[in-house]
Amino acid sequence: MTQCTGTTAAYRRLAALAATLLAATLVVGCEDEAAPEAAPPPPDPKQELLAAVPNDQDPAFRFSTSDASGDVSGVVDPVNQGMNIDTVTKDEDFTLEMSFRMVESRTWVKVNFEGAQDIQKLMKLPTKWMELDPARVEEPDTLPTYEGTDPGNTDAIIRAATDVQAGEPGTYTGVVDLSAAPELADALEGVAALGDAEGQLPFSAVVGADGNLSSLTLEIPAAGKNKASEYVVEYFDFGATPAVVAFTEEQAQQAPTAAYDLLNG
Repeated sequence: MTQCTGTTAAYRRLAALAATLLAATLVVGCEDEAAPEAAPPPPDPKQELLAAVPNDQDPAFRFSTSDASGDVSGVVDPVNQGMNIDTVTKDEDFTLEMSFRMVESRTWVKVNFEGAQDIQKLMKLPTKWMELDPARVEEPDTLPTYEGTDPGNTDAIIRAATDVQAGEPGTYTGVVDLSAAPELADALEGVAALGDAEGQLPFSAVVGADGNLSSLTLEIPAAGKNKASEYVVEYFDFGATPAVVAFTEEQAQQAPTAAYDLLNG
């Protein structure tokens, strides 16, 4: 009897210890389950926009820019470091269409005087693509070359922005502080005339479902003789745009003197 009583007491002590351990385990388990995970910080709209700007990892895409001075369109091919640019300049008597192709450090040009073919013949300008020699351009810095994947300077605009807000999915608004990016005054038509007193310009942007920046619009107020205008950049057709590659000798010729006369003014 004594042995059984002792055995029973031992079982009771073991059972009591097990119950205590089990209770402690359940309490800890409940506390662990009840502890909420730390919520991730909200996304930064400005950083989201910067991440959407085209970069070297993107496939070929099309672009267009427009401001008070006119429209420019073309293609950017990050893989081949190539770019096409098409410009249109209208005069009273004719329209000058100039296209440039840049692949790495090489540049070609194609000229068309629409509505005034006699001018092109008189100037002895070929109608096919012509490769340019930078050494024969009086201001080589003005010669278009491949300069990256953001021809609309959207990265600089967004970095100079303050109070960037996200609206409907994919839409953003903010204000650009020109004092934070004075180089924009030289790049954007009408901005230089604003002076230091008008350095806050509202902008809006849209990011497409593919995560790429599809448009950015900067509002430029009237200043002096300049009317109010917009600077608009559009990036589109990512991955659905043909590659930009160097021309072969059959596709292009060396630019004659007349081409340099036109470029050097």
